[in-house]
Formats: sequence, structure tokens, C-alpha cells
Amino acid sequence: MKKFEVLNGLVAPMDRPNVDTDAIIPKQYLKSVKRTGFGPNLFDDWRYLEPGEPGQDHSRRKLNPDFVLNQPRYSGAQILLGRENFGCGSSREHAVWALEDAGFRAVMAPGFADIFFSNCFKNGVLPIVLDAGVMDRLFAETSANEGYRLKVDLDAQTITLPSDEVIGFEVDTFRKHCLLNGLDDIGLTLQHADDIRAYEVRRRTEVPWLFGAV
Repeated sequence: MKKFEVLNGLVAPMDRPNVDTDAIIPKQYLKSVKRTGFGPNLFDDWRYLEPGEPGQDHSRRKLNPDFVLNQPRYSGAQILLGRENFGCGSSREHAVWALEDAGFRAVMAPGFADIFFSNCFKNGVLPIVLDAGVMDRLFAETSANEGYRLKVDLDAQTITLPSDEVIGFEVDTFRKHCLLNGLDDIGLTLQHADDIRAYEVRRRTEVPWLFGAV
């Protein structure tokens, strides 16, 4: 998993409440578990004018000119603004895979669905909960200023605006540690690889019959 330390990223607005995971990545793309390649299908039903299927050449599909992320000014955005209850719906981890594969490293919203919120931390994406009034301001400033960028410092737990104003945010200590160090569940386990191997050697000696020995 990628570490998250400091991000100075272009901001894109998703000004809709209750954005569910089926909108983030539709169900037909859930067959793959490779964790990569989902970027072109992020918000697929909103991004394109015709339905899509896995394996097709998505570069040939007609883009919806009215969809916000298709606007050139938001190309390459790494920070997504959302409204309340972002990531609701089914628990598909693919939703975060799609966001990360499309280049988004942070999502800011007044609130997130619990499972989506947890999945973000496990896949290198930082979800930041901010007051609705702060979010209103960020949406307004993003819309009014092309090229609007924010600096997110996870260690300091701060967001720096173009005006140099600093906004703080809260994050769980353990989740912060994992994200700063690029540790998902597997990475956390592998930190104890020597102890695990020593245990397996000892168990083979203590209970050899469990390993097919006589």
C-alpha cells in the first residue's frame, strides 16, 4: 500500500449527497480482484453516455460533457470533495480501488459510510471528515478558482488552503500510523514474519502429527 504523508493536490467537487458505491464503481466491474485497472470506470454510469462492460475499450466510449470530472479543469485531481454519507450502499472494496486507481488520494466530506471509511485507510486513501460549513466553503472556492489546490499533511493533521489558512482535522491514531507507513492488514502481519516463522518451527517440533509426521 502507498504511504500517505503530504499531498499537494488539485481538488475536484462531487456535489451530491449519498453517493453510493454502485455509483462509484458499478456492479459489472466487480468480477476482477486485481485492485488495479478500475480508474476508467470510476463513476462509470455518470461519466459515459452509454453502458459499459468489463474488457471493452473505454477510450472509445462517449463521455458525458455534463459530468463534473469530465471537465478539463479537473483532470489529474487528487482530492475529491463530497457531501454527506459518501460511500454508502454495498461494502465493495472496489469503490476505493477505483478512486485510488483514478489518482485520488484523499476524499473530504461531512460524513462517510462506515465500511467505505474503513476501506479507504486499508487502501491508501485518506478520508477526512469536515464540518458541513467548511465543506460548503471548499466547494465554493473550488468552483470559483480553476486550478484550486489544497495541501494535506497527515502527520500534522492539517489542510492548508491557497490563502495559507490552516484547517485541522481528526484521525484515529492507529489508522494514521498505518497510512503514514503504508501498512495494510497484510503489511501489519508481515511486520511479525520472524515471530510467525519461529512459531511454525516450534509447532512442528511440539505437535509433528499435525503436519503429517509420525
